[in-house]
Amino acid sequence: MLEQWYNGYVTRIVQETPNTRRFWIQIREKDCFDFKPGQFVTLDLPIHEKKNKRWRSYSIASPPNGTNEIELVIVLLQGGAGTTYLFNEVKEGSELVLKGPLGSFTLPEQLDKELFLICTGTGIAPFRAMAHHIHTHGIPHQPVHLIYGCRQQCDLLYAEEMWQLQDQLSGFKYLPTLSQEDNSWTRHKGYVHLIYEELLALDKRPAYFFLCGWKEMIDEAKQRIMAMGYDRHDIHLELYG
Repeated sequence: MLEQWYNGYVTRIVQETPNTRRFWIQIREKDCFDFKPGQFVTLDLPIHEKKNKRWRSYSIASPPNGTNEIELVIVLLQGGAGTTYLFNEVKEGSELVLKGPLGSFTLPEQLDKELFLICTGTGIAPFRAMAHHIHTHGIPHQPVHLIYGCRQQCDLLYAEEMWQLQDQLSGFKYLPTLSQEDNSWTRHKGYVHLIYEELLALDKRPAYFFLCGWKEMIDEAKQRIMAMGYDRHDIHLELYG
């Protein structure tokens, strides 16, 4: 099957944190851009002659909503050709060539075990889509823990929205943890690993683990989760960089 590329139109851009932007992209060739929460799209950016050096993949941060518009949340990487182009050249009204949806980093058919969604930085994107999807469709679920690591409070993405969701979605816990925050931050401090280890210390319950973010965090989480006695088949990964 030939890969289907689409023209996406940037309808809106919001500077969310000092180095992160939200991009809304409309795929006008489709009435409804259908995908599963957790999937991604690949952009073909005019930054190189070789296509494999032009492609950049980003998780879809919005849940499927029956429209042809999706949201991506992208962090500016110092010296990164892809994000430099997106931040410097792309404006509202710009066109972007993309393909998707792609990937199998998606929720199990039955949410019959506790769900640990563990992420850093923009790795929250697929989990935001998943949490809203569970809420909107009233999907039966065991407790869901969104464990989100950032350096400082100003780096947290979708924080207000996640606190609201914690009030609205039964069994959903939002657990941000900051590694470089000062004493004004009274919630979790340090790294994501301490949180899931603490939650499971007394009772190793059946669980699914979804990990999204930088390779170092994912490698360490995988080792620690397996050291607690979980099977590698319980662990699902989406690597960034």
